[in-house]
Amino acid sequence: MTDHLRYCGPVELADAYRLCRRIAAEHGRTYFLATRLLSTERRPAVHALYAFARMVDDIVDDGAAQARLLAAQIDSIEARLRAAIASADPITAAPVQTAEHHRHSAILLALTDTIRQYHIAPEHFWTFLDSMRMDIPGMPQFRDRYADMAELNRYMRGSAAAIGLQLLPVLGTVVPVAEAEPAAAALGNAFQLTNFLRDVGEDLDRGRIYLPADALAAFGVDAELLRHCRRTGSTDRRVRRALAHLIAVNRALYRTATPGIDLLQPRVRPAIRTAANLYAAILDRIEDCDFAVFEQRAIVPVHRRLRVAAGAYLIGR
Repeated sequence: MTDHLRYCGPVELADAYRLCRRIAAEHGRTYFLATRLLSTERRPAVHALYAFARMVDDIVDDGAAQARLLAAQIDSIEARLRAAIASADPITAAPVQTAEHHRHSAILLALTDTIRQYHIAPEHFWTFLDSMRMDIPGMPQFRDRYADMAELNRYMRGSAAAIGLQLLPVLGTVVPVAEAEPAAAALGNAFQLTNFLRDVGEDLDRGRIYLPADALAAFGVDAELLRHCRRTGSTDRRVRRALAHLIAVNRALYRTATPGIDLLQPRVRPAIRTAANLYAAILDRIEDCDFAVFEQRAIVPVHRRLRVAAGAYLIGR
């Protein structure tokens, strides 16, 4: 048996959910803190949704792999998930497999259980996977630049809005789900745009710009100027103005989305309000650091995260 293969026993559902929780705790600090305000029975499902998105994102971001291999992995994951949803049988895996395949099997098992338990529409996952294919060089859908917000919104429909729509049945609503969907999608987009503003430098290192070119150009900013800022670790005044504009656009998205929090079940509102406030606070940090996104990552301090979480809990009681 080769070193990268090992014997793995059957994937147990409880172990699968525990793995998803560890992934959420390790990689999604803001997200994980918000889930602590959810009831204990809802947390595993939210962790499973996060772990699945993280798993796919990690595959797409594997710069060492060839594009065709990345695409094949995404296709395989979609095929396995489709088969699991269509079948009454749980996800299974061959007894001898790679550790990575076993990990994927566990995440898919927890995800499939979550989809069935909360009756989540499967098309939200196919939309998500289609957007992830847009990040794989060599794929017909690949994009590393976006001409305007309309183009970026088409990407975010799968990468962000679909995540909000996946979560909605888990969180529960006090109105028909369809009535709460626009706000949930808007909040997903708001979170995603915040990530794009925070991670401009890291995305440039991967050859990507997830900010609308026309909005940047209005302030005299192009790809070369952004690369110059990354190389020098400084933020040109033109870039500052462009980022300030896009932060205003981002805050408008939060204003559109946050009234939808009151359409959710009362018990979950503090958690979602916490997530929205903490993500919006990243924009404050970017401004406080004078838009120094090319030399450091804007992170909300732990003490502020805890204060915001406590405040959201008291408001939501």
